[in-house]
Amino acid sequence: MWDGGQHMADIHAFHLNIAERELDDLRRRLDAARWPEREAVGDWSQGAPLDKVQSLCEYWRQDYDWRRFETRLNNIGQYVTRIGGIDIYFLHIRSRHEEALPMVMTHGWPGSVAEFLNVIDPLTNPEAHGGSAADAFHLVIPALPGFGFSEKPRTAGFGVDQIALCWAELMQHLGYDRWVAQGGDWGAAVTTAIGKSRPKSCLGIHLNFALAMPNEEDMANLSPSEMAALAAAADYQQNGNGYARIQSTRPQTLGYGLTDSPVGQAAWIYEKIHEWTDHDGDCEALLGRDAILDNIMIYWLSRSAASSARLYWESFANFVPTALDLPVGVSVFPKEIIRPSRRWAERLMPQLIHWNELPRGGHFAAWEQPQIFTQELRTCFAQLR
Repeated sequence: MWDGGQHMADIHAFHLNIAERELDDLRRRLDAARWPEREAVGDWSQGAPLDKVQSLCEYWRQDYDWRRFETRLNNIGQYVTRIGGIDIYFLHIRSRHEEALPMVMTHGWPGSVAEFLNVIDPLTNPEAHGGSAADAFHLVIPALPGFGFSEKPRTAGFGVDQIALCWAELMQHLGYDRWVAQGGDWGAAVTTAIGKSRPKSCLGIHLNFALAMPNEEDMANLSPSEMAALAAAADYQQNGNGYARIQSTRPQTLGYGLTDSPVGQAAWIYEKIHEWTDHDGDCEALLGRDAILDNIMIYWLSRSAASSARLYWESFANFVPTALDLPVGVSVFPKEIIRPSRRWAERLMPQLIHWNELPRGGHFAAWEQPQIFTQELRTCFAQLR
């Protein structure tokens, strides 16, 4: 499956070493933050509460250690290659098992490659995590164009279809002639686009954010879980998608404030992490304050508020249910924004090889529930090895 890296001349090692002046500037901006008055309600319905954001930013200013996370990334295996006219940053972690199945995994917004860090070892070194050598994967984890340390597209037209082609080329550059793809959120859109384009080397895909809708017959005979899913989707459309409307229409205007203010950037991301994760009222207890800030720092240091939002401008209208004629696995987590039923999905995915509705977890499945997520991928792709 891997040719030893015949294309590696086009791929360069990437080493993170953020200048100390960047960190000093962050601390200065946090010290000089101008705060709004507190919200007029006792919950998150008007957005991230003042006391929560102030507490997070105080920790960010006083106790958070970027160098810890920077070292962790540098120890994993970071690379960059030029595809589609831009530099793509990615993590590449090969299992010690040569016959491991290569997999490209794609994050979304407001996530990053950091979402997947806690599943890297379980997926590449399965024997240490309750699996066997037959469960091993080689992992390729790119940052979306305009996100993190991937280059920002300079012209319009770089949407999910183009990214899907880039990912297929990336896997070819790495010498993988048979591989699978996985994604959630925008990563699901890219992975779906890979499935739609059907590169010969892609054996199948797995989604933890699948789009499928009921038809008239379904609507006349909805199950309780389907009714709950439709109610949640309606609530999202009514109360929860303001961020998407702004990012899909005026990403540039939004970018000025978020790029200039670390408090603004942190609050913009923190609120969605809180809303979309499956927790008992405290997303920091679930994910860890450091991990949340690691993810926020990727956006802040790369100045990618506008460029990441621009993907909504490029492709949000095309993020729709799509027919897929290849092996597809779907994992449905209970706190996901969109939760299709199996009968809705089967009409679009005639080769549905895996379907599971999980007891816990939300939008950031790998980040929230690494053990469950790992088992889902092992089970799904065992059928394609």
